[in-house]
Parts: sequence; C-alpha cells; structure tokens
Amino acid sequence: MRRKTGKMPILHRKLPMRKLFLFTAFSLLSVSPTLAANPAKPPIKVFILAGQSNMEGHAKVETFDYIGDDPATKPLLEKMRDDDGNPRVCEGAWISYLTGRGDNNGEGYGKLTAGYGSRSNPSENGGKIGPEFTFGLKMDEVHDEPVLIIKTAWGGKSLFYDYRPPSAGVYSRTEQDIARDRNPESGSGHYYRLMIQHVKQVLSDIGRVCPEYDKNQGYEIAGFVWFQGFNDMVNRDVYPRLPADSTENRFAKYSEWMADFIRDVRSDLTAPKMPFVIGVMGVGGEQANADNLMFREAMAAPASLPEFRGNVSAVPTSPFWDEPLAAIQEKFESVRQMGYLLRTKNKNHANADGSMSEEEQREFLKKFEAELISPEEVALRKRGASNAGYHYLGCAKTFAMMGDAFADAMLQMSNKEP
Repeated sequence: MRRKTGKMPILHRKLPMRKLFLFTAFSLLSVSPTLAANPAKPPIKVFILAGQSNMEGHAKVETFDYIGDDPATKPLLEKMRDDDGNPRVCEGAWISYLTGRGDNNGEGYGKLTAGYGSRSNPSENGGKIGPEFTFGLKMDEVHDEPVLIIKTAWGGKSLFYDYRPPSAGVYSRTEQDIARDRNPESGSGHYYRLMIQHVKQVLSDIGRVCPEYDKNQGYEIAGFVWFQGFNDMVNRDVYPRLPADSTENRFAKYSEWMADFIRDVRSDLTAPKMPFVIGVMGVGGEQANADNLMFREAMAAPASLPEFRGNVSAVPTSPFWDEPLAAIQEKFESVRQMGYLLRTKNKNHANADGSMSEEEQREFLKKFEAELISPEEVALRKRGASNAGYHYLGCAKTFAMMGDAFADAMLQMSNKEP
C-alpha cells in the first residue's frame, strides 16, 4: 500500500535561546543530506505478461456489475472502479501491449486501465480485460515505486511451435504438418522472438510508455506471468494419445518445453532468478475431462523442479471458472446444436424428413429455447458472460480473480505481503 508521511510532532516545552539554537543546528545537520541532494528514485518494477487468447482477455467491461453480485468479490470490483463508477485509471502503473492478427501487429500503451484485453486494433481500447487489469491494480497498490507491465499476447498460439523456446531446438514438423503443408520450420519460435524483442524495445526507452520515468532510477524485471495452453491441449498430433494402460502423461513434452521457456526468458532478459508464474488452464472448472486434467498436471509440473522451487509458482485457474454461467452456456449450446440438426435433417430430430420450412425451423427453435432456458437465466448470462467457454465465458469476474491470484503468487515469491 502506498504510504503517507505523517506530521512532525510539536515541541511544547520552551528551551533557552542558546539551547534552542544548538538544537535547531543539530536538527538541520541531521537532515541536510536529504535536503541537499535528491536521493535516487527506486527502480521501476517491470512485470512481463505473455500467452495466447486468455492472456489477451475476452471479458467485456459490460460484465463488471456481475462481480458485485457476489459479496466475496464485491471488494475487488470496488478497486476496479473509481468514485464515478468508471474503470479505474492507475496513477502508478503503466502498460505496453503488443498484439495483433497474423503479421499485422501493433502496440497500445499508457496508464493501466480497463480496455487492454483483446483488441481488434492494437492501438485502440478494445472494451475488454484480461488478467493484466487486476494484476496491475494489486501491484500498484503494494509498491511505492512505479509499475510497468509489458504484455504480449496473440490468440491461437502454441508453446510447441509459436512460442517455442530456443533451448527446445527448431520444431520438427509431424506427418500431419507435412500433409497439410503448414508450420514451416522457419516459423518455429516466431512469437517467442517477437515477445523478447518487444520487451527489450520497451526497456530501451521506458519514458516513451511511462513519461514520469527518470532514466537515472533504472528498472528491475520483477516477474513474468505465462497464461496459455489451449492450442497445445487439443493437439493430438504433437501430443498423441497413449495406450489405455499407460501411466505416462501424454503432455510430458509440454512440461519439458515449459521448463526450457522459463530458463530461456530468464537468460535472454538477464534475470536469472526472476519470479515466474504459470497460470494453469482451468476451462471447464473442477469437473473437466481427463485430457484437460492431465494437461493441467503437465503445465504445473515445472514448478516442482528443484531448480525452480521458490521462484516458479503454478496458479490453478479452475477455481475461478463460473459454474452457474457455465450451466446456462451449456443450455445455449444445446439450442445451437438443435439448430444445426434441424438444418441437416438429422433423423433423430424434428426435421428428419426435411419437410420443415426455414420459418418453421425458426419457430421450433424459438420454442425449444424458451422451454429450456428461463428469462432469469437469459438475463444472468447477459450480465456475466460475453464470450465462449474456451475464453472462460468472457466473464470479468473470472479474469479479475485470476489477475489478482497471479499477483498474490508473484508477491509471495518476492517476499512481499499482498
């Protein structure tokens, strides 16, 4: 928490003139070094955030109110808003965000606030948040020195190929890659290199992003947060299924590459003991399927390596999955599936013989939805969700809790109380 300076105590006892003069002179001598020369400002704290679409963040600002419905998270919402109810603008935290689509990348930067989630135009407020907002709010609250967040995130990116660390070697294409003529080896690790390049570029001219920065104060790379995984988890080519009686983790290679990634970013940024947080994917919550649970184990595994104990932390995000919203979303998925079946004249459903007109299909689907989903559920989904399940339903409550948890883990590794 930012500390405030208290008032000097008042001297009530009168002193003789000579003693008063001596007391005053001694007092001035004791503080003169501070008055005569400005002490160097403490180094700015730099935190790097990287990953794929859920590090981008797809939670619309319009779902903020839902956070206040839960007494447990209402205090968090109060930190996210100013006195007028608008998203808070940090006075002590800044952000530089590199993102884009394809090769069309760009940067957004300024004081940290909402809007630095997923962006169709990198330089414009996207109306969404990812974990960066509450992460930065917590860091701004705890540190007296300025905070700089450098975020790089792109949707649909893998660790095995896109973010492949140098120590893992060049990606060797699989038979499926070759058959589909994709993932040329020249692109192996392309987004890893973009990430490192951007971090170094920002650090070479911090004043461009943070105008209050004094180059004499320097900077400290104080931590790294990694939040990625979906594209690796669903890839059965790179991570093939194992025999039913196997006790191995089919995603063991992810653990190896994640450990390489941690070592490489520390080396490339000359920060050998930089605290590192792995945001463990939690889509589906605690009741996720076997592959999902196995992948989570592989993601978290590097934190248990002896070399990483105390400076790498794996933070589960499944506890922040919103079960009530997910249950409603599942019903909407059933409606969508029914619409597909009607169009394809599936034999197990109402339009098996293909006799329904488009108007009749719409009416059938409208009735099906009304019977399945109540008006209250429709309203709740609109209040709390703004995207698909693989994006944590675009729920600001979920992303706010994740960012806060990432910050707490980082602070604990830095021996700083949240």
